[in-house]
Amino acid sequence: MLISKKVEKLLSRLSEVEALLGDPAVLSDQKQYRALTQEHSHLTEVKAVSERLERAQKELADNKSLLELEKETEFGAMLQDDIAKLEHEIINLENRLSHLLVPPDPNDSKNTILELRAGTGGDEAALFVGDCVRMYKMYADRMGWKYEHLSSTPSEMGGFKEYVMVLSGPNVYRYLRYEGGTHRVQRVPDTEAQGRVHTSAITVAVLLEPDEDDVDVKVEEKDLRVDTYRSSGAGGQHVNTTDSAVRLTHMPTGVVVYCQEERSQHKNKEKALRLLKAKIAEIEREKKAREISDSRSSQVGTGDRSERIRTYNFPQNRITDHRINLTKYNLDYVMEGDLEEISAALVAYFYEKMMAA
Repeated sequence: MLISKKVEKLLSRLSEVEALLGDPAVLSDQKQYRALTQEHSHLTEVKAVSERLERAQKELADNKSLLELEKETEFGAMLQDDIAKLEHEIINLENRLSHLLVPPDPNDSKNTILELRAGTGGDEAALFVGDCVRMYKMYADRMGWKYEHLSSTPSEMGGFKEYVMVLSGPNVYRYLRYEGGTHRVQRVPDTEAQGRVHTSAITVAVLLEPDEDDVDVKVEEKDLRVDTYRSSGAGGQHVNTTDSAVRLTHMPTGVVVYCQEERSQHKNKEKALRLLKAKIAEIEREKKAREISDSRSSQVGTGDRSERIRTYNFPQNRITDHRINLTKYNLDYVMEGDLEEISAALVAYFYEKMMAA
């Protein structure tokens, strides 16, 4: 009953948003127009899912009534199959609708930077960074997002000591914002002759890429120390022949970033500057969060790398998200990019937590 009331409220808002989108004053205000089109997209999806749920519930009721009359016939067996399928679909639609009831955030579709680093576990941790990079790219493909490589440090045994990429597309930050933290992996490394399970860890940081008009992020040239050096690692003939790699140090904050992916020093500086601005913006956001409240609970899910958020257990094909006590035995699918169910559950959980606070 509570869900249906929330849906009714959102659908009444849909007609308001559609009227506003036709207002010339709104069309001339690009910032307001972008926010309203994003809200319209979200509300349209709520409408589509709620209507399909209503149809499925009606079909289920009709089929159950028919089954009472056709129990012993071949048609009755078909009805039972349809009922089982509809019951499964209704559960999925109800879960999806409950996740959609979390209202959109202005940052939902902003470019999102993922920074993955190998932690404890040496070479095995670096290999897992590579596996997770692949997982997030496949997730992006499923969701219709684009991804761009910003910087990385390959490991000699494979994988990466560090990998940074930026992802863009509808609701990219909404679904990736809670990936920040320590990801623990339990599996038998290829180099393990005894078949023993090893535990390694990587850290993931999630950063919003600031907009060009973001007033909170100001990086002036006079505050930067720019060091150039020769690229290292695999990358073609230009490696170790030109000083194209760039390291930027932001003197007021001490933040250091680097990039060596491009042949051009100018392009490397450009990419490094994007990452630097994102890190400075994150420092400002954390500072504001602390000013609002000193309680740890208010900062849950902000990407704190010290927090162990998830365990990937390969021998048991098990993945556990410790924040929401969610355990699934489909790790093989998750590593192929099937992350939407976990992401949606996290969005709903942290929204409820925020509302309770």
